Amino acid sequence: MRKSRSGGNEETPRQNGSSGRRRAEVDGEDADSSLAGLLDEDDENDQGLRREIRSKYRDLISSVQQNREDLLSPSNNKLTEVLEEANKLFKDVRQAREAALDAQLLVVATDLGKEKASQLFSDGNAFDPTAFAEHLLSFMGLNRLEDDRQNEATSDGYLPKDAWHRLAKSTECCFRTAPTFHYMMGSFHAEPPPPKQRVERQRRVPNKEAQRIMPTQLKKMEESHQEATEKEVERILGYLKSYHQDDPSTPISYYEFVVDPNSFSRTVENIFHFSFLIRDGLARMYLDDDKLPCIAPVEEGEVEPAGASTRKQCIISMSPKMWKEIVDNFEIKETMIPPPETQNE
Repeated sequence: MRKSRSGGNEETPRQNGSSGRRRAEVDGEDADSSLAGLLDEDDENDQGLRREIRSKYRDLISSVQQNREDLLSPSNNKLTEVLEEANKLFKDVRQAREAALDAQLLVVATDLGKEKASQLFSDGNAFDPTAFAEHLLSFMGLNRLEDDRQNEATSDGYLPKDAWHRLAKSTECCFRTAPTFHYMMGSFHAEPPPPKQRVERQRRVPNKEAQRIMPTQLKKMEESHQEATEKEVERILGYLKSYHQDDPSTPISYYEFVVDPNSFSRTVENIFHFSFLIRDGLARMYLDDDKLPCIAPVEEGEVEPAGASTRKQCIISMSPKMWKEIVDNFEIKETMIPPPETQNE
């Protein structure tokens, strides 16, 4: 109740219940946060607590450095305890100096843990096969005394009948193998299939007619080819005699006679066919004043049998490039030996 300005009594207004509760909850949260902030500020400003935390960090670092050899032992778990203690101290770290000490402790512990792990790894690599064999024999139930009674000369020991079965049962969990196959209808002995009898194939007897006909065909081909060559040689000899009779005093150039300016293949054929005239003594070749080869037919009375006179033979090569150079240098415009097709026409 409060008094009004006019001096009368007046009731205070009643507040809503839900709004009052919300205001109370907000006030409580603000109070908790403000209390936590005050506690943090008190802890941060408490120099005695700060010095105590730094002192504990220094003690942990010193203990790790002094007991380094003991901490490296595989059976020593002191390093884990040191890290757990450091985690508890880290909850109260508020200043940079304390955080720096925590980082220093972590570096020292990390180096020590790394060295301890490498030492464990190197120790694990040291495998003694003799010791392993002894442990394995002991596990399998070795009994050397019983074997000594039976045979003193040997010292291999005595293994029970189920030794290997016992070892297999203990190690089967380490191997992933497919299950064995069991027949549902009892045992089954598969027999190999009987070998197949080889049937000898009859050799095909070649037909006698084919044997008789094939050489005949080849002979006919050779004869026809020989006849064509002889006809071409005679045709070239006819052109040589014709040119020589027209002007006996003028020598006939070898290149101008055999070279066809329009066909490289015809030039090669002319050289090939003209060589038969030289071989059979139907034509002769000599050098003129310019050391260029010239040709002339041999008269019938002057023809010598093959092999009677000494002849010099040589192999010449003719390339398309050389053929073009001869055509250009001798200015050959048309061939002196027309192709057989032109002659027939």
